[in-house]
Amino acid sequence: MLLFACQDRAKPPAAKREPLGLGSIDALPANYRSPADNPSSVEKIELGRLLFYDPVLSGGRDVSCATCHHPDFGYAENLDLSIGVNGKGLGEHRKFNFKNDIPFTKRNSQSLLNIAFNGIGPDGHYTPEDAPMFWDLRAKGLEDQATFPVKALEEMRGHGFAEENIADEVVKRVAAIAEYKRLFEKAFPENDSINLLNISKALGAFQRSLIANNSRFDQYMRGDRSALSDQEVEGMNLFLKAGCARCHSGPMLSDFKPHVLGVADNEKLPFSDSGYQSTYAFRTPSLRNLQLTRPYMHNGKIATLKDVLFLYEDLHGKPLQNQHVARTQLDPLAQEMKVEFKDINAIVEFLNTLNDGNYDKKMPASVPSGLPVGGLIQF
Repeated sequence: MLLFACQDRAKPPAAKREPLGLGSIDALPANYRSPADNPSSVEKIELGRLLFYDPVLSGGRDVSCATCHHPDFGYAENLDLSIGVNGKGLGEHRKFNFKNDIPFTKRNSQSLLNIAFNGIGPDGHYTPEDAPMFWDLRAKGLEDQATFPVKALEEMRGHGFAEENIADEVVKRVAAIAEYKRLFEKAFPENDSINLLNISKALGAFQRSLIANNSRFDQYMRGDRSALSDQEVEGMNLFLKAGCARCHSGPMLSDFKPHVLGVADNEKLPFSDSGYQSTYAFRTPSLRNLQLTRPYMHNGKIATLKDVLFLYEDLHGKPLQNQHVARTQLDPLAQEMKVEFKDINAIVEFLNTLNDGNYDKKMPASVPSGLPVGGLIQF
């Protein structure tokens, strides 16, 4: 009787948890796909290039897309938070004008290189129309994304126009320029109307063409085993072993999903940025061309790749950097990572093999509006 009673009270054995896979990484495809309703063409790409560098799209005619996404910085910027409206200069030399009441942009400027592949999974599948955009995933597809900066106060709109009016103003300006009329007729022969949709399509076509898909890592994954050194291969294996590829996966080394890491707030902002659906999660960035796109994280708070890896190492045991994020909120995949101090140098060496400096850096000599190319980026 005693034996059976003890057996009745015994706890059932805990369910065995299946070990997490380590994820996988791969080379980028040779070519990109475009949305069905916005097929690529040379005319459309070149029109998009002009619009990308033309400050006519900004409220005060002083900022262009290239102000914060410049080819010298891998179509990103080497500032933690960008200075859009009411600024002057480029990169680390950019400053607000003396009289200023415009805030910094909310988040770090992400690279546009290989943005054509946003959303690509380990199996190589992706849908251009649904490509995840921004740190908080608030837009899908480059065409949808293109209008957000134009409407944002601190990025391109400024105080001169209400958010609901700036798009109409920009279309009216572009339509009044004879050279743009001619270029839209060539780029959109089936519907040459100068409207917000076609402006977005031209910008999307140009940005989608910014490809850097032949890094030494790509060459190695395509079969050239001499493309990486033994130390770099070891770094790649340590990257996988640590669990980094559970989120930094596939050809873009990103799962394009939001994750909570508890990164410290940027003190330049007068508020705590709570990210995706106010959860303090931010989309996994691509790890490609990191050499050109520092500083890192959603708010540019971390200066070097080593410091990023130190963050992951510190997730085990040390308090989170952001006081607004409880440890229970920390992403489970981040908790599973095992970055060891002794491996950090080798992992950084591997990450540097993801750089590809052979990309389209061509800037137009002039833009149809006659305004300064790129905006007020020269002192």
